[in-house]
Amino acid sequence: MSANTPDTELMDLLDRVAARDEAALKQLYDRSASRLYGLALRIVSNKEWAEDVLQESFLGIWRNAGTYRDSLSPPLAWMGMVVRSRALDFLRRRRAERLHLNVPIEDMEELLPDSDGKSPLQWAQASEQAAALHQCLQRLEQAQRQVVSLAYLKDLSQSELASYLKLPLGTVKTWMRRSLEQLRKCMARHV
Repeated sequence: MSANTPDTELMDLLDRVAARDEAALKQLYDRSASRLYGLALRIVSNKEWAEDVLQESFLGIWRNAGTYRDSLSPPLAWMGMVVRSRALDFLRRRRAERLHLNVPIEDMEELLPDSDGKSPLQWAQASEQAAALHQCLQRLEQAQRQVVSLAYLKDLSQSELASYLKLPLGTVKTWMRRSLEQLRKCMARHV
């Protein structure tokens, strides 16, 4: 990759945001908001809610930019995790607001929206799995982590990844196969 890649630009902007540079936050927003909004919209399935999630996410990015480590994940993947966390928190708050205070705990499951038919226990298990996946991703080499993150966050095929990263298709396929195998093994230990 060349020295002036989109990731490099985003990393520089995150460094400036960590130093409380408001102009850098605006540039970061301009360069990444549409992608992050799309991610929020996929999770919350409502345009207004997605806008709220995006705003909360950029406040979180402003506050936590100093914790970003480029050795752990690409900048867009890190910001995507912030958006995903804020979106899931938003959905939990919405669900909690709709619950009636006087309902016996046995009847609460009936009040939960039928999104995927998940019970509170299943949501908690999914949250634990997300934390385990994050730990497993951190164990991958940076190049492999970047390929998996970009494939997931940008929904890119292997050939699109090869073009985006300016790498041979065979290399991308190998990294993806090895990464997914390592993730499978790592996640199996958490189950």
